[in-house]
Amino acid sequence: MQWFFAQNAAIQSLLISFFMYAMTTLGAAFVFFSKKLNEHILTILTGAAAGIMIAASFFSLLLPAIGYPGVLPSYLTVTLGFLLGGAFIVCSDFALSRSRKLLGRVKDGKSALLYLAVTLHNIPEGMAVGVAFAQGAGAEGAVLSALFLAVGIAVQNFPEGLCVAFPLRSHGMSPLKSFLFSQGSGLVEIPACVLGAVAATFIAGLMPWALSFSAGAMIAVVCSELIPECFEDSKILASTGVIAGFCLMMILDVALG
Repeated sequence: MQWFFAQNAAIQSLLISFFMYAMTTLGAAFVFFSKKLNEHILTILTGAAAGIMIAASFFSLLLPAIGYPGVLPSYLTVTLGFLLGGAFIVCSDFALSRSRKLLGRVKDGKSALLYLAVTLHNIPEGMAVGVAFAQGAGAEGAVLSALFLAVGIAVQNFPEGLCVAFPLRSHGMSPLKSFLFSQGSGLVEIPACVLGAVAATFIAGLMPWALSFSAGAMIAVVCSELIPECFEDSKILASTGVIAGFCLMMILDVALG
């Protein structure tokens, strides 16, 4: 573990991004063994991932961003960065929904739309992890906080791999092709992680913008994808997962930060 702490932010981000990608791949691999999902387990996992990401958005991203000096007052920088991150996801969702008619003409239109949405949302998630590692450079506690953020996103990636692979399979795609497409949606997190770390490390003044942008994008992803999805099955299980995930990330971040 000490070897990992000794690496620079870009290397740390690269290494952890492979773990995040592996969790997507693991989720996608279940398409080889089953045609059905346990909805209750999936609901709890998705809720927990949402709670972890909400807590990480504040404790790992927004709170550190407030402490950075800049040309603008910190509260204004953080607010604008957060709005830009949220707007990025909202505009992306709007663009995807506008494509629904076109994709609806294809047999697997709905699955294709889901695949594009998951892939697109993985970009700011990967960047958030890279930025968190850059922010925590030189401090073991902050690096651990970034590591837990990555684990939280990796937990979310597992059901994402499931949720992309199984609809493709149900629309007649072979298990192998369903797996390959699903795991491919997680590949974008690898370059996104490294890009976030490198940009935040070497571009002066970018850190508070990058942190708050990532937080806004992450909250928008949680609101548009995870919360609606997990609350469809059971409000009780979903709420339990969200609260448990938030508390876990808060305790780890406050205790180690």
